[in-house]
Amino acid sequence: MSHLPPLVSDLALILITAGIVTIIFKLLKQPVVLGYIVAGFLISPHFGLIPNIVDMSNISAWAEIGVIFLLFALGLEFSFKKLMDVGGTASIATLVNMGSMIVIGYILGQLMGWTQMESVFLGGMLSMSSTTIIIKAFNDMGLQKKKFAGIVFGMLIVEDLAAILMMVLLSTVAKSNHVEGAGLLESILRLGFFMVIWFVVGIYLIPSFLKRFKKYLNDETMLIVAVGLCLGMVLFADSVGFSAALGAFIMGSILAETIESKHIEHLIEPIKNLFGAVFFVSVGMMIAPGIVAEYIVPILLLTVVVLIGRVIFATLGVVASGEGLKVSLQAGFSLAQIGEFSFIIATLGMQLGVISDFIYPIIVAVSVITTFTTPYCIKLSEPVYHALEKVIPDKWGKLITGYAESNRKTVNHQTDWNILLKNVLSTVAIYFTLSLAVYFFSNNFIIPYVIDYIHGIWGHILAGLVTLLLMAPFMRSIMRRKSRSEEAKKLWKDSNFNKGALIALETLRIALCVVLILMVLIPLFPRATGILLLVSGAIATFLIFSNGFKSQSQRMEKQFFRNLNDKELTEESQKAVEKNAKTKLLSKNIHIEKIDVPQNSPRVGKTLAELNFKQSTGVDIVSIVRGDQRINIPDGNVRLYPFDRLVVAGTDEELQDLITALDEKNNKEHQPESATVNGQIVVSQYELEEGCPLIGKLIKESKIKDKADCMIISIDRDGEAMVSFGADTVLQVGDVLWLAGEKEKLEKFEDNISA
Repeated sequence: MSHLPPLVSDLALILITAGIVTIIFKLLKQPVVLGYIVAGFLISPHFGLIPNIVDMSNISAWAEIGVIFLLFALGLEFSFKKLMDVGGTASIATLVNMGSMIVIGYILGQLMGWTQMESVFLGGMLSMSSTTIIIKAFNDMGLQKKKFAGIVFGMLIVEDLAAILMMVLLSTVAKSNHVEGAGLLESILRLGFFMVIWFVVGIYLIPSFLKRFKKYLNDETMLIVAVGLCLGMVLFADSVGFSAALGAFIMGSILAETIESKHIEHLIEPIKNLFGAVFFVSVGMMIAPGIVAEYIVPILLLTVVVLIGRVIFATLGVVASGEGLKVSLQAGFSLAQIGEFSFIIATLGMQLGVISDFIYPIIVAVSVITTFTTPYCIKLSEPVYHALEKVIPDKWGKLITGYAESNRKTVNHQTDWNILLKNVLSTVAIYFTLSLAVYFFSNNFIIPYVIDYIHGIWGHILAGLVTLLLMAPFMRSIMRRKSRSEEAKKLWKDSNFNKGALIALETLRIALCVVLILMVLIPLFPRATGILLLVSGAIATFLIFSNGFKSQSQRMEKQFFRNLNDKELTEESQKAVEKNAKTKLLSKNIHIEKIDVPQNSPRVGKTLAELNFKQSTGVDIVSIVRGDQRINIPDGNVRLYPFDRLVVAGTDEELQDLITALDEKNNKEHQPESATVNGQIVVSQYELEEGCPLIGKLIKESKIKDKADCMIISIDRDGEAMVSFGADTVLQVGDVLWLAGEKEKLEKFEDNISA
């Protein structure tokens, strides 16, 4: 018998054990992630009662692939536009919460005698909540439609991006082995530079490619293309000094902006689940009972810090963003755990060799404990709120309601300067970055190649010309005149000060392009710096008035925004409610949600007038989405059907009442399992013997359907099946009828046809 490689036997052991343990955890209604961790512990050398893993190096490689696909899937769900939509509440709350926990984690690490690097990584691990655990808890408790749940989901989105930035910064800190401001700033600038390049170039090229070849992209091909793009970005990110996880996340976020994002997300989910399971099982393998027992005091201390610190600072963050105390407490108590990103950060620290082995099982133990306590923390939020409400002075009323509610405006007035500067600075930043990218690319690949093959001054001239031609559309966009915009016209007419400021702004943009041109020309012609300054000014002036480069830059920009907005426009056209409707209702504590009608709901088949949801629950049904049909502002005669999607407006409590009403079961539905079997269709044979009343009749005259509630599906005559028969076929002696119907009806067939 051939000898299997350890990789196969190890993988078999991992998946079989993980499958059995996670089934048990589902029966116990516990998160699957915990099941994977327990499975990892059971097959690790630390347990020893069952077969354990042979080759840990292979498992580490599989686990790293798991991190890649976890981050890729996270990017697919992320979307930079979604980040822009979460608003100030989530951003402010996350900044307060994460910043505070990072500082506390660092201080705790130092107090426990850990190294500076271990303390920094500990702060990062304590600052990350568990998206998986929170979503599971909300689903189990039916809280997805609550207002605080929306805030929590927004905070998780901001945390995801912050975690990616944190991983880059932690890698930088680990390599230098100390915190250095200049190094961190350089890493942030490098990250910003590459993210702009990746995102802009990715959005410009990838959606166009997918649309172009859509008819060739079946499920198999789409999966191969998506995984190829993911791993390609992983390789590129690694080659420029970033982590594989960052590359996977960036490619996922680029694909998230395409029309095919949901399709890709669906295809990639099994791969993510498989490799993600291996990663979490590998996390469980790191749990050493001896280390857990030895460090039980730090584990309990960190658990208390997470349970108390995250609740306090997340609550303060949401309060600081303007929300009321009740919503803030509910959000704060929901975030009282650490999870999968903490494991990833710990893995990063171990790969970089800057944290000790004992830290991993400590973090896993804290995560397991806080995972179990999450549902109880969420339930505890309301009693805590009611207790605080009684002791808070009346003069602090805004703390209860939230100052954002009282200060909310129906119209957001921005100054003309704000609008103009936002447009100018964003345009200049993006196109300046793209120009730099072209310069670096040319400096490393084009210029050396041209100079090597064309010697002398002509080689330098050609190299400079090619580089400037490639940069020209982007430099033209930097100098694009904004004086024709409505805001610029108003500001120009307003005062002489504005005229001077606008001229200075235009001059600054031209100066940036002159600098870019000099960066290209000075290394090629180092002895002609004075002349090059004049040449650069002339080239910049030429670009300003060049219609060719103007039209080229406009075409590229148009293509980019078409790709960027295609998905949003498609989804918006399918929505029953316009985009800003939810925001407009926030001041009234009303929000719009979509609620699906369960297939077996007792409300199905009744009209809206009979159901009278407004009276019983308080919600207003704005629209009903039924397949491709949309019934806006439905009247009382519209009936409810299974799988209808109701677009409703109401408060948290009213929406929960509606969900309960739709899910409420009546007594008729609680029947024994055998009751569902009686209606099954079975097949039986019946031979026509002498004296049968059916002999000599046409099938249509036999009235078998009416009398016996069954039908003839085939006829055997003279030992062979009739090739074709119809309603005019005459039944004969010896025919064998193949009948289909309910078992009880077929048993009484002879009696029924004789009646």
